[in-house]
Amino acid sequence: MGFELKAPVLTGELVRLEPLDHRHAADLAVAAEEDRGAYAFTWVPRADQVGAYIDAQLARAATGMLAPYAQISTATGRAVGATAYWEPRSWLTDDQLDAVEVGFTWLAGSAQGTGINTEAKLLLFRHAFEEWHVSRVDLKTDARNDRSRAAIQRVGARFEGVLRNWSRSWAPGEDGRLRDSAVYSITAEEWAECWKALEERVSRS
Repeated sequence: MGFELKAPVLTGELVRLEPLDHRHAADLAVAAEEDRGAYAFTWVPRADQVGAYIDAQLARAATGMLAPYAQISTATGRAVGATAYWEPRSWLTDDQLDAVEVGFTWLAGSAQGTGINTEAKLLLFRHAFEEWHVSRVDLKTDARNDRSRAAIQRVGARFEGVLRNWSRSWAPGEDGRLRDSAVYSITAEEWAECWKALEERVSRS
């Protein structure tokens, strides 16, 4: 039958990842407008675009290439951002997922620096490595996005290089243009060390 990419609920101390749905729209509209200073290279909808944003992500999910999440603050019960599994790859057999990307991530300004991003990555990575038994998890970002690149490195991913003209640009005003993508990864062999470091960072939060 082949591997089917789905978004199970993943719960931590700071954040609960729920499959993205229109019930999250009102919270996400508020979250997206809190402070847009960190979104220069990231696709984050305006408040009045959240419905269309959710529709677009659910359409990608219907193709089997995306499993989108809303990030829910356990402290408030409100959606404070989004993330996703993206581009599943099965190279050896159709039934085994060998690699997947974590992407389409953004958080409200008030949720940044709180440990929510770190724990969300821990939950996503742990499910990918321990339940799906992937060999690698990828993370990519616009090569110009120093803030995102620093955040990716803090969660333990290793820089692999820059792929030139690799994907569409999400930067405002760059519709129809391609971007250079900085590529990072964590492999199955590195997961145990990465997990320990992430657990320590979450506990400090």
